[in-house]
Amino acid sequence: METYGASNAGGAFDFMHFAQQPQTISRVLSWVFAIIVFACITAEGYINPSGTSVEHCVFGGSLDACHYGVGIGLLAFLAATAFFILDIYFPQISNANKRKYIVIADLVFSGVWSFLWFVGFCFLTNKWVTMTETPLVGSDSARAVITFSFFSIFTWGLLACFALRRYRQGMGEFPQSYTDPAPDTTGSYAEYPPVGVESYQQPPFVANPDPSGEGGYQPPVY
Repeated sequence: METYGASNAGGAFDFMHFAQQPQTISRVLSWVFAIIVFACITAEGYINPSGTSVEHCVFGGSLDACHYGVGIGLLAFLAATAFFILDIYFPQISNANKRKYIVIADLVFSGVWSFLWFVGFCFLTNKWVTMTETPLVGSDSARAVITFSFFSIFTWGLLACFALRRYRQGMGEFPQSYTDPAPDTTGSYAEYPPVGVESYQQPPFVANPDPSGEGGYQPPVY
């Protein structure tokens, strides 16, 4: 029996089965894409134009674009690492409520980050295409950032779908609301007869037996 998409606690960990799951593959891809995004920006995203010591972002000189890419990339990397570890230990968690909270956290974070990657992709693409001159340094890294930001939209979206499926499965196995059972109308107890005041009835008149009869008392004869 499975609870929230994983077998009950106590079973042995099967690494091959875990590695082949679509959720694990999407998690690893999201982790790799996040590394590429913030690594490319931190390595070649900040440039110094000739004749100045002030750093400029490769995306049209907008530091906000570089900060945004580094921020969501770094947080996505940390979150993907944390959820990957939780995926490994998830089958060992015996408490159904703890499993539910982990699945809800995965669902909310994955959905939000898929949206943030979409915003970042649009933002970075707009800054890149509106540039009047392509920089000589960092242009390949900028294109890689835009490309893997686009891929991250789908990987985090898939993670949100997988978490939603696990949540629905768990809610179906453990309903939260209790419903009273339907009353049994097939059989009913026999009704007691109405209790009334019983009137006292005097027994019919019986004549006194003749004491001289058989079995009666007879005085002795002297």
